[in-house]
This record gives sequence, structure tokens and C-alpha cells, in this order.
Amino acid sequence: MKSSSLISIALAAGLATASLTACGKEGGTSAAPPKKGGKPSICLVMKSLANEFFQQMQAGAEQHAKQRGDLNLQTVGIQNETDIDNQVAAVEKCVTQQASAIVIAPADSRALVAPVKRAVNAGVKVVNIDVQMDEGTLKSAGIQDKVPFVGPDNRLGAERSGAELAKILGKGGKVAILEGNPGAANADQRKAGFMDAVKEGGLQVADSKTAHWETNEAHTVFGNMLTAHPDIKGVMAGNDNMALGALKVIEEQGKGSSIKVASFDNIPAIQKYLKDGSVVSTVDQFGGKQAADGIDFAMKMIAGQTFSGWQKTDIKLITKANAG
Repeated sequence: MKSSSLISIALAAGLATASLTACGKEGGTSAAPPKKGGKPSICLVMKSLANEFFQQMQAGAEQHAKQRGDLNLQTVGIQNETDIDNQVAAVEKCVTQQASAIVIAPADSRALVAPVKRAVNAGVKVVNIDVQMDEGTLKSAGIQDKVPFVGPDNRLGAERSGAELAKILGKGGKVAILEGNPGAANADQRKAGFMDAVKEGGLQVADSKTAHWETNEAHTVFGNMLTAHPDIKGVMAGNDNMALGALKVIEEQGKGSSIKVASFDNIPAIQKYLKDGSVVSTVDQFGGKQAADGIDFAMKMIAGQTFSGWQKTDIKLITKANAG
């Protein structure tokens, strides 16, 4: 099958799964608010379940909950990466259902602080994963010491991925950057990491715009970039979904051998392009393990332990040499 067909399948799959919303789980079964003396109930509130990364996160969390066997897990996803209102509603629903804890990957680093504060004030333990909430906003809300961040070093990961692209392009190579959601800390950190690689490698940034983590939007945004700057030789994508959109453009314009992509997330759909060299690098941040770690911290907090600040999780640079 041609690679363009595979990307079309990935685009269609993303649209098909975009209608996924929420489902309750207890190691794979429906969960209800715990009765007195029962198992703690934990809500895992994620971003878009149309994104393979969060599908992997959900699967890892459910497997971990089943292995532990001492908690009720409810997993919740939103329809797209900018669906902030529904993520706020999901947090509030977890509070209404008397969850013992919430583990959240916020779609926006500031907008989710207010509902998280309401959860904390209601006695719900909260663990922040994946996207770090804004420290200043947490401090203003008075909960900066009550919401630990369990997550990766996004800036370092993006710098390492971008450095692989810089090695191939050499000094003076022109690149475009596809950014994640404005207002999301990991989007800012990944762009900063890419800019670190640009500076260290002596690259030139032709353009840098958001595609909101989405494949279809990245297809449009990068298509416009390439029209304006036909001498672009590399793309730094804030996640693999956006990389897939850029790859589609590259293939449509017959530039598969002349434009290379560096990315982040290591989702299954990107593996083929790592192996054929179209994507020179991505970064695995182990979404399933990250959610499992968040659940473990939540359970410790329910038991009376306290945590604050950054609890760092692993990242791994993935290239053709170790793909798959």
C-alpha cells in the first residue's frame, strides 16, 4: 500500500474516533461512585480520544487499574484538542459523582485551574499529568502545593527530536514549526525545545504556526507554509498527528525525498514513516505509563501522603534505528 493511502486511512480514523467521549471503567467494567468503605473512585480526564496518544494512555490506565484491583477508574476524553468547555464539564461531573481523585491532562494550562480548584475545595485529590498547569495561575488560586505535576520534560524531548533534523539538514536549512494549542504549556515547551535545536544547529525558521495538535488542520497550515516558502527542507511538528498532516502535503506535492520531519509522541501511525526515513525522529513519553504513575500518586494522596511540584517521568528519542 502506498504511504499516501496509509495517511489517508489515518486521517479517516481520526475523524471516525472524534465522536468518542466518555466511558466508565473499573479495570474494564462500568464504575459508579464508591459506597462508604468501598474502593476509591478515580477519574482520568484526558484530551482528544481521536488522538492515538490518548487512546494509548486510556488503555494503559485501564490495564493498570485492573492490575491494581483496588480502585474504580472512570476514563473521560473530549472530542477534539480545543474542546475546553467539555473538559471543564468533565471535571465538574467527576466532583458531582464524588470521585476520590482526578488525574487530568488539561487541554489548557490556565482554563482548567478554576474547575480543579473547585475539585480541591470539595476534598477531591488532583494529579496533573501530560500538560503542566500554569504555576502562576495555580499560585493565584492557592492550590500550587496541592496539585503535583507528573509528566515529562517536553522541552528537552523536543530539543532532542529537533537536533536529529538539524544533523540531516545542516546549517542554514529552512524549517517550519507546527505548534500545539496556544495556552497549553507542553505546546510552548515543545516549541521552545525546537527553537533550542534551531539555534544549536544553525537552522532558519521560515514559519511557525499552530495547528492545534490536529492532523487535518496541520495539512492545511503546512500546505500554506510550503506555498509561501517552497524552499522549506524540514518540519518540526509538536506532535505526530500534526506530522501526519505535513507528510500528506509532502507526498501530494511530490517532495518526499526533499523534506524531512521531526516530531513528538511515537504513536503507532508514525512508525512506517520512521522506518522509511520520512520522519527522522519522534519522542516517546510513554502515555500509558504516565497515566499509571498519575493513578499511583492519586492513590497515595487518598491514603494521606502529600506531593507537590514536578514528579518527572521518562522520555525516549525514537529514530529509524530503534523504531518499533
